[in-house]
Amino acid sequence: MNGKERLERWQAELRGASQRKAHHQTLSWLDVDPLYAPEQPDEKYFESLGLPGEYPFTRGVYPSMYRGRLWTMRMFAGFGSPEDTNARFKYLLEAGQTGLSTAFDMPTLMGYDPDHAMSMGEVGKEGVAVASVEDMERLFDGIPLGEVSTSMTINAPAIVLLCMYAAVAERQGYKLDKLRGTTQNDILKEFIAQKEWICPPNPSMRIIRDMMVFCTERMPLWHPISISGYHIREAGASAVQELAFTLADGIGYVQAGIEAGLDVDRFGPRLSFFFDVHNDFFEEIAKLRAARRIWARTMKERFGAKNPRAMLLRTHCQTAGVSLTAQQPYNNVVRTALQALAAVLGGTQSLHTNSLDETYALPTEAAASLALRTQQLIAEETGVTNTIDPLGGSWFIESMTDRIEEEALAYIHRIDEMGGIVAAIEAGYPQMEIAESAYRFQRQVEEGEQRIVGVNVHQEADKARIPLLRIDPEVERIQKERIADLRRRRDPDAAARALDQVRKAALSGDSHKDNLMAAVLQAVKAKVTVGELSDCFREEFGVYSDPAYL
Repeated sequence: MNGKERLERWQAELRGASQRKAHHQTLSWLDVDPLYAPEQPDEKYFESLGLPGEYPFTRGVYPSMYRGRLWTMRMFAGFGSPEDTNARFKYLLEAGQTGLSTAFDMPTLMGYDPDHAMSMGEVGKEGVAVASVEDMERLFDGIPLGEVSTSMTINAPAIVLLCMYAAVAERQGYKLDKLRGTTQNDILKEFIAQKEWICPPNPSMRIIRDMMVFCTERMPLWHPISISGYHIREAGASAVQELAFTLADGIGYVQAGIEAGLDVDRFGPRLSFFFDVHNDFFEEIAKLRAARRIWARTMKERFGAKNPRAMLLRTHCQTAGVSLTAQQPYNNVVRTALQALAAVLGGTQSLHTNSLDETYALPTEAAASLALRTQQLIAEETGVTNTIDPLGGSWFIESMTDRIEEEALAYIHRIDEMGGIVAAIEAGYPQMEIAESAYRFQRQVEEGEQRIVGVNVHQEADKARIPLLRIDPEVERIQKERIADLRRRRDPDAAARALDQVRKAALSGDSHKDNLMAAVLQAVKAKVTVGELSDCFREEFGVYSDPAYL
């Protein structure tokens, strides 16, 4: 079959697929084709770009892309008590959000209960406080977990929070194999960039391996890992470094799954990705296109994947929090809109748009609603969803995609030479590269080479005053009382036995016979808390301190 015939076959198949609209036209009623490509595409075209939904997926992971279904509008939400965030979830769902995304507070992220000394002053401040299965029930009260897709931004104690979510879903009457969503659970990027961990790298990878095994066997619709470049970029990495280190992390997780005896064609489709979308409009679009191509080739050529779904890089994107400014905060609405548009033109599957007030505090309802409306305006009014990969074939975009791919692969090759991503992290390689990049960018800002409106150009003397969300200090007192009450009410013997089973599984190391997630699931049902389970991991696996490579 020659190139023209392949293109015609794809077009015929697309005509039979469901479409969101009967007609795709401009505002002047000009028809818009689903895809624009050379009339006689040659073999080089198919090797580098291909067709949407076909290897190497440069032009998109699904054949119809947004003509068939829009990206998921998944606004990040979480603050205060579980009841506070539950109300925000319901507000966003009523406003048209199509997926839930949960932000947890710092004590939860670090594996501490609200009454721990390390939690003082932080409970509910930068996310929702969840310490027990009862908190998880409050968080999702009135929300049918078998009918929504939920993302949870949790890493070191992700195994605990996912088990709590699963336990609540079972109480609602849903089987585990019906649950859809994602746990971020990317511990490697924590060691690289975000610095929220419990155990050292190798035992942390053991925990993730058990989660991959459990989810592959019992929660096949759940993405156990969202391999996250977002925090790497927010720490100061360039777009190329973000892409390279994120995919290197992904390679590490795939290798761990294979070592656990999993079939790459079974667990590969359940891996997802998460990227930052920054200010350089065309670079960000090219980055997402290069990411899909590198990952497809890596899964096929390096790991021998045969299932096309195992080669797909499906991604959530978030606009760049680090690009927002406290100066002239309403400018952040414009930044976010442009970054969101880049994410859509780059082919994201899911998107969070930051709110204008996030340099000051967690977003107010009004700011979060405006951020969601930004996505809806792009979807409904701009026409960018009428055709697939509208910038594909641009000399600039294709050249930039190739260049980013080349630079990212050079980083991945260096990491391979060091023995893989865990060895590279232990040697401090990605950390040092990011530190150098962050320093270089900051110098450029200070010297005026990088121009930021409101910061070093087009400044204003008067500061804008905007409404801010303030967390009631009563949240901490209430959460402390709840955890104390839970410990009084639960069966102490059942909780102790459940913790002993977790320790046994930790010592066993057998992801199939003594799976940690299976043990943790029983423990949370016995009302063992986030802090108690995290302390168990600290005791059995040890603690980790940042070596602070410079």
